[in-house]
Parts: sequence; structure tokens; C-alpha cells
Amino acid sequence: MISISDRPIGSGHAPFVIAEMSGNHNGDLDRALAIVDAVAGAGAHALKLQTYRADTITVDADGPAFRIGEDHALWGGDNLYRLYERAHTPWEWHRPIFERARERGLVAFSSPFDPTAIELLESLGTPAYKIASSELVDLPLIRLAAATGKPLILSTGMATIGEIHAAVEAARGAGCRDLAILSCTAAYPASPAESNLRSLPLLAALTGAVVGVSDHTPGVGAALAAVALGARLIEKHVTLDRDDGGVDSAFSLEPAELATLVTESERAWRSLGSARIGPRPGEREGLRFRRSLYVVADVRAGEKVSERNVRSIRPAGGLPPDALPDLLGRPFTRDVPLGTPMGWDLV
Repeated sequence: MISISDRPIGSGHAPFVIAEMSGNHNGDLDRALAIVDAVAGAGAHALKLQTYRADTITVDADGPAFRIGEDHALWGGDNLYRLYERAHTPWEWHRPIFERARERGLVAFSSPFDPTAIELLESLGTPAYKIASSELVDLPLIRLAAATGKPLILSTGMATIGEIHAAVEAARGAGCRDLAILSCTAAYPASPAESNLRSLPLLAALTGAVVGVSDHTPGVGAALAAVALGARLIEKHVTLDRDDGGVDSAFSLEPAELATLVTESERAWRSLGSARIGPRPGEREGLRFRRSLYVVADVRAGEKVSERNVRSIRPAGGLPPDALPDLLGRPFTRDVPLGTPMGWDLV
């Protein structure tokens, strides 16, 4: 188990739902604050930002290496620097966004992309850090975030087992005690068929950490399935309205969908229960209405049991239905009224 802002996260608790704003503020602080309010209204537990500027995450170059492939579903042909200029959250917005989130009862934290981002987030009292999938190989950045002593969440999109191991070792070695690992498919949007959620128990066993998902698939189905496989954190991108556009809007949840995720992920977690087969406490009343053998017509002493006067019906209380062949043809020992549970003492 780990804890972020005194909120426990682990197997004994409902999934911790993180709403990622990313660039869905569309360059408008008022919209960013409205997203905060919508996230809180939906019942999510945390709001996450991404802390970078275009010149801290890349450089203003335009060779082929600095352009996204033309066949990309959302950003085909985009220049990295221009994309990040459009998508970034201005650093001066961080404080009002953090303050609004805290006022609304949300845990507010961010993904840093370089040391200056960590410096900014430390000045804001961030309670945790999330390392994005592409930065998982930046071990110096992981060590710097871990050295703050704050809980650390590592996203593992694209990563090999070796890269995950190196990142975990870097975090642990720099002093991280509260560590979570997120399964992720770093495609935008991601296909559910590439989620490979069955890897979650393996990820937990390999790292010894609390696990979750950073999910870029449409809807909430993959995230809910992940709960059954051990996910204790769920991160989803959010927007006010997908029709408004935005760099990540195509695979982001709207507020009503986020509310569904919060409700249904807790319901999914509660439904897991324990590995036990047998009657549940809530079935106690139902046990009274199982089928059993009853006398279904008034009979006189000496009359023989037949399928006309003894049948399998609800409720319970009589002999099991499978006993009927052994009863047929036997005489009743006394008069028996309709509605009497059948017992061996009656024949």
C-alpha cells in the first residue's frame, strides 16, 4: 500500500481515480479551472497536470526526427515543438489550478519533464510525482523526483522488463518508499486489444509495487477490467466536451463518463470479494426459497405418494427434489394438508 496526501492506495481500498487534464484546457485558464470543477464534481480523487514548456521538452527544430508520423491518428505530421507549445500548461497557471483543485478536495500533482519542472512543483507543495512513459528511460529525472521523498508513479508504456527494472531501481535507490507502477499503452488513442491487462499481476510481482493503469482507450471498459486484475490506480484523460477539440480530446472522458468510472470502478473493486465458494450473507433469505418436496394436495392416511400430491416447489424445508423416486408409492402414515413440507416421517 502507498499513501498520497493521506489517501491510502492499495488492495484494501477502492481504486484511486486520477483525472489527467493534459492540454485539454485549449490554452484557456478559465477552461482549465472549469475542468478542475468538473473533475471534482465527478467524484475523482486527483487532478494531474503535465509540467513542461516546449523548450524544456524538445528544441525548435524541424527535421524528420522532430515530426510525428503522417499516419498518426491525431497529430499526423505535427512538429514536436509546435505541438508542445499548443498543449503545454503555462507555468503561471499551475498555482491557481492547484489551489482550485485543493479547494475542491482533489489531490493535485503533475508529471515533471525536466529538473526545472520539479523545482516549480516543489514550490507548489506537490504531494506526488508521475513519470510519463517516454521519460521512464530518463533515470536522472526519476532519481531527482524520488529524492524529494514524495510518492512516485511510473508509467510503463513502450517499456521492456529491463527498462522497468532500471527505473524501479533508480527510484528505490534515490529514496522512494511509496511507489506505484502503471501499465500503459503509449498510443493515442490506444486500442483495447493492445492493453494486455493480464500483465498487471506480472507487473506487481516483478516490481513489488502497487499497480494501476494509465489508460488511453476510449470509454471505461478497459479501466474497469483492470480493476479485476489488481489495478489500484486508474488514470484517464478528461475534457469538458470532446466536440470542443483539444490535443487529447479524442480519447478523453467527458465529466459524466468520469463520474461513471469513479462509481463503477469502486463497484468493480467491491465485487471482487474473496476466493470463497458458498452461500453469501446476502443470500440468506434466498436460501429459504430453494425448491424442495411439498405435499401439494390434501391427503388421507394410507393414500400413496404420487406425482399428483407431492411435487418439487418453492420454498425450502422439505426433502430434496431428488428424493421423490424413493417416496413414490409409499403410503402416508397420517392425514396431511396441502402445503406441508415432505419428510420421511410422513410415510
